[in-house]
This record gives sequence, C-alpha cells and structure tokens, in this order.
Amino acid sequence: MKYLTSIILFLFLVVGYGQKTKTESITIYGNCGMCKDRIENALDIVGVKDANWNIDSKVLRVVYNPSKISLEEIQRVCAKAGHASENTSVDASVYDNLHHCCKYEVPENLINKKK
Repeated sequence: MKYLTSIILFLFLVVGYGQKTKTESITIYGNCGMCKDRIENALDIVGVKDANWNIDSKVLRVVYNPSKISLEEIQRVCAKAGHASENTSVDASVYDNLHHCCKYEVPENLINKKK
C-alpha cells in the first residue's frame, strides 16, 4: 500500500511540476460589479487559473499558464466581453450593448468603429 501511495504522490508532483503559471496585473476598463462579474466570468477558460478584477483600481490580477494562453489572448477575451485594456481595443457594437452603468470612459483609440 505504501508503494502505491508513493507512486500516486510522485505522479501528482510530476503533473504539478509541468503546470508552470505566471501572475500578471493589467489595466482593464470597467466601472462596477457587473463589469467585475463579466470580466472574471469571461476568463473562466482553459489556461487561466485565477482572475480577479479590482473595481477601484481597474487592475486585473490574472494567474495563467503561458503554455496554454498568452497575456494578449487574455486581453482579447476581455475585449470580446466589452472591456478594453491599454493594448486591446473593443468593438463599438459590443461596448454599445453594455448595461448603462458599465459604460466606462474609454479612450477613443480603443474603440473599433466598423463602417
């Protein structure tokens, strides 16, 4: 029995060792608790271990596996949900469909206006 327990423990260590994560903080635009829920729920995806967006600072703290998802992809997921970042713009149609309290002040260069 001890032998089996040792093997199982070893396998958990090997699998855990291969799961390297990074923690990053990035600014994601938003206003309220609905924005917080939308951003964090959008990041409930493969490769993201934890996402926590702070309403006051507008900073997203994200723990992710860079072998499964990049920081740029994480920002694009937020933008598809309606929330621009310093480096990723949001489509005007998505932004326009946000609840009125969620319409944050967004720099003009971060809105994609389709013609």
